[in-house]
Amino acid sequence: MSSREEKVQLALDKFKVLIEKQLDYVDRISQPEPWADFSKGTPVVIGICPGDGIGLEISVQALRVLEHVLKSQCEAGKVIFKMIEGLTIENRAAQLKAIPEDVLAALKTCDVILKGPTTTPQKGDGWPNIESANVAMRRELDLFACVRPVKVPKDKIDWIFFRENTEGEYVLGSQGFDVTDQLSFDFKVITEPGSERIIRLAFEYAKTNGKKRVTVITKSNVIKTTDGRFSSVAKRIAKEYEVYGIKLDEWYIDIMTAKLLDPARRSEFEVMVLPNLYGDILTDEAGQIQGGVGTAGSANIGKRWSMFEAIHGSAPRMVQEGRAQYADPCSMIKASAMLLRHIGYVNEADCVDKALEMAVQFEKKLTITGRSDGATASVFSDYVMAWINREDLSQEWEKAVLG
Repeated sequence: MSSREEKVQLALDKFKVLIEKQLDYVDRISQPEPWADFSKGTPVVIGICPGDGIGLEISVQALRVLEHVLKSQCEAGKVIFKMIEGLTIENRAAQLKAIPEDVLAALKTCDVILKGPTTTPQKGDGWPNIESANVAMRRELDLFACVRPVKVPKDKIDWIFFRENTEGEYVLGSQGFDVTDQLSFDFKVITEPGSERIIRLAFEYAKTNGKKRVTVITKSNVIKTTDGRFSSVAKRIAKEYEVYGIKLDEWYIDIMTAKLLDPARRSEFEVMVLPNLYGDILTDEAGQIQGGVGTAGSANIGKRWSMFEAIHGSAPRMVQEGRAQYADPCSMIKASAMLLRHIGYVNEADCVDKALEMAVQFEKKLTITGRSDGATASVFSDYVMAWINREDLSQEWEKAVLG
């Protein structure tokens, strides 16, 4: 066998292993599983997993807000907070694990998790080639739906994104390989049951919340097999929801990034559903439109567990430069509001959301710059909690929104 044939065969052997694993994944997610029920009256265990980098700072601020609005529920034993350490890059690298076994076991004792940003190694940065902790957690806990709302009332923007979380380019992101010293392969995975459950969740949200438009975002005109499958599943499911007056349209990811910036069109979009990588890109852009990626939270929803986090990274440079205390806590606080809503504390979630909007978009008495010319994370969190405490919060918020 020639050297070229040997390299091709080795690549085929590696690819076979990946295919077998993905077929097992399809079998697993095709099995029916009930959704978690938080109405049973048993205590809800909230895991606090700070992560690393600026996560160690902003997670503390989000916890302060949660403890503040859930004080009576904690005192009554309805809510329990559980700190989970060990998801730092140093610990993960030392154990060569995206999520160390003891950390994963602790996560599984919780009902919901508030997670700070974590550092993902990249080639050449000195860290070992371990998988993203986020990707691993989404897979291990089957957190298949990344849900990210973005609101800018003054611009009539009220978007919610449903990003598929366990497939696409990211699921095998650390398992690509070099066939030769001049040829590298990575992989994109889209499955029928994986596409169906995220797209159906988006349509169910639209039905429940009175939305009339669901937009599926792909590049199916070029990426015909994987994106084509996602597109065809969306069109099939959309037929079931026509009776509710919900219409589906499809946009390609490249032009969609432009349309979110188009003042004449962007307010027309409501519910958007899209594969993993496109969702990561587009929701960062949407977060920037809202006021910066530091203002946007993210929900990672599964049937048994759910995890809530900031949409930005761990910003190791801020830590290295001694600026971690100036990190923006808004994204983590927004994630906390999403967590509250998920476990049934809707009024508390509304208070946090309104207080954030008053602080970030309307009054703007304090600003976060990431440097000493702006507020610290702690001071800004105090500012948000001061708004939460105001009896006239709802009235002031309505006046601000209505102009």
